[in-house]
Amino acid sequence: MTTISLRKGNTRLPPEVNRVLYVRNLPFNITSEEMYDIFGKYGAIRQIRIGTNKDTRGTAFVVYEDIYDAKTAVDHLSGFNVANRYLIVLYYQHAKMSKKFDQKKKEFRKFY
Repeated sequence: MTTISLRKGNTRLPPEVNRVLYVRNLPFNITSEEMYDIFGKYGAIRQIRIGTNKDTRGTAFVVYEDIYDAKTAVDHLSGFNVANRYLIVLYYQHAKMSKKFDQKKKEFRKFY
């Protein structure tokens, strides 16, 4: 297996770049093996978590061992076609994700 490397000496990365990627618009029936095949081309993967309940289906988290591998994956896989669906690959932003979670929790409390 070959990996594509981005390292060029002391390359400075933007602050939003990190090892954890948030992937949207996945086919609901994608397997973890298929995810490893797609994302593993860009470097060693520590973990992949695929959403399984009705709110998280079609999404996944991919954690790379190296930040440069994660950047390469985002650069190459954003817009990549998988089963006639174009992937949306973003860097995981904890602050933004926790705000969305808090907002959903508030909406849930309105009804119950």
